[in-house]
Amino acid sequence: MENISGPFHFNLTMFGHIGYYRYPAFVFCFLLYSVIVSANVIIILVISREKSLHQPMYVLIACLSVNSLYGSAGFFPRFLRDLLHETHLISRPGCFSQIYVIYTYGSYEFTILSMMAYDRYVAVCKPLHYHSTMTSKMVSKLALFAWIYPAFSIGTVIYFSIRLPLCGSKIPKVFCANWPVVKLSCVNTFINNLVGMIVSTTTAFIPLLFVLYTYLQILLICRKRSAEFKGKVFQSCLPHIVTFFNYSITVFCDVILSRFDLQELNPIGLLAVILSLEFVVIPPILNPIMYGLKLPEIKRLILKLLLGRAK
Repeated sequence: MENISGPFHFNLTMFGHIGYYRYPAFVFCFLLYSVIVSANVIIILVISREKSLHQPMYVLIACLSVNSLYGSAGFFPRFLRDLLHETHLISRPGCFSQIYVIYTYGSYEFTILSMMAYDRYVAVCKPLHYHSTMTSKMVSKLALFAWIYPAFSIGTVIYFSIRLPLCGSKIPKVFCANWPVVKLSCVNTFINNLVGMIVSTTTAFIPLLFVLYTYLQILLICRKRSAEFKGKVFQSCLPHIVTFFNYSITVFCDVILSRFDLQELNPIGLLAVILSLEFVVIPPILNPIMYGLKLPEIKRLILKLLLGRAK
């Protein structure tokens, strides 16, 4: 790998498409970020304070909310700042730091959702073995792996990108992303593409296949059971199903958009900006809504917490 060279700053060019919408966009995104933080903090507080919710499924929901706060913190503060500035330069260290946070957030989301799918699979398909399988020790091991592996794998991707000599500084997005940076390289990026493919497979596609497998098994079990049993399973699994497919779709949209030159979408530039934000905006706001409103245990305790404070 050649010596590091290239610009010290990157220019996030997609802010040019926001234009006069930047002030309404700032107000809207600031309120949205406030809602995301508040909603996810409430979920975490309710689950941590209520002993009856100290169960694998709810612990994993809390992990999902922690990850939403983490990913949002890696995107919104910088994005809100850039909305109010005329120039949209970000330093090379700042750009790669943002890439690391946003990409580990994305990987954590997949691994946590995979753990939640496994929890539902054991609960539905092997109910007699649930408490002996999903012990606190097992959940801790799964959670540790879910945090450590993405941290190292994404770190490897970022390391190879940092080493690339770059011949440009324009990133056609409103936040830093790895693929647009790699495309600025002056040299062959075969190793970067290979490492990226391996990491994408292990952090996204394998978890995706695993979740689909677990729900196929759950469907096969439900076919032979009563309507009441199916109703309980549906109520328990619906938030996770919606969360998982919503997240998979937003990631897919982000991957597709990253492979195209968004500068060519000038006639619908603002739409391109909105679509590129789905990955970091929709899951953090949808997750607490789904789990807070669809799971009776959490909904009841949230209402109790909010009404108790209102008195």
